[in-house]
Amino acid sequence: MATLEVTGLGISFGGLRAVDDLTMSIEKGGLVGLIGPNGAGKTTVFNMLTGVYRPTDGGIRLNGENLIGKKPYEINRMGVARTFQNIRLFPQQSVLDNVMTGLNNQVQYSLAESLLHVGSYHKKEKEMTERSMEILRVFGLEDSAQTLASNLPYGKQRKLEIARALATKPELLLLDEPAAGMNPNETGELMDTIRLVRKEYQVTILLIEHDMKLVQGICEYLYVLNFGRLLAEGTPDKVLNDPAVVKAYLGD
Repeated sequence: MATLEVTGLGISFGGLRAVDDLTMSIEKGGLVGLIGPNGAGKTTVFNMLTGVYRPTDGGIRLNGENLIGKKPYEINRMGVARTFQNIRLFPQQSVLDNVMTGLNNQVQYSLAESLLHVGSYHKKEKEMTERSMEILRVFGLEDSAQTLASNLPYGKQRKLEIARALATKPELLLLDEPAAGMNPNETGELMDTIRLVRKEYQVTILLIEHDMKLVQGICEYLYVLNFGRLLAEGTPDKVLNDPAVVKAYLGD
């Protein structure tokens, strides 16, 4: 069974058809890219996958379970996490605390435990801290655990956002332009990190990206959107040499 099954997905805003009849499938552990020109509907697809928008028509299933109609927090608890094109960290919290926020949906306190710090509170907090530090080590951020997120270099802020998403233990990780604004060295490090995350956590990854070096370097399969419709799909070599894709996206 595929981790993600999207069938005939579409959404309209007033008279505008933003996404139309999109079908795609991602097998467990896959690393797939969703590419296309600006305004093609890629982030709209992510917003439908995460419950921010409700599709006008079509289906979305995660491990066979319907996601349509679920609230964003419910979809997150079912196993979908995402990052954003514009970084959305808690800038005045530490690196460690940012990752720990991702664990909050996995740890339940009673009201008394939360207010009075009694019962299993300290044990659970210790477990959350240890788990968060494990994740930070994967991203090479353990030495910055007590640094304010706003004081991290840009490339490390990008990594931290992925680390926080990973803390929710997703089945499906959605990365929205993870290399945006990075220099070539940072992009290379990011590619290595994404490969490591996939290997260590056995997570399925769907990413939106304009950096074709990253796309070609890590993606096994690509879907190309243009004006909200699927233009092409296949392996990176096949898709990026498709004349229709070259014309619509990469330029003549």
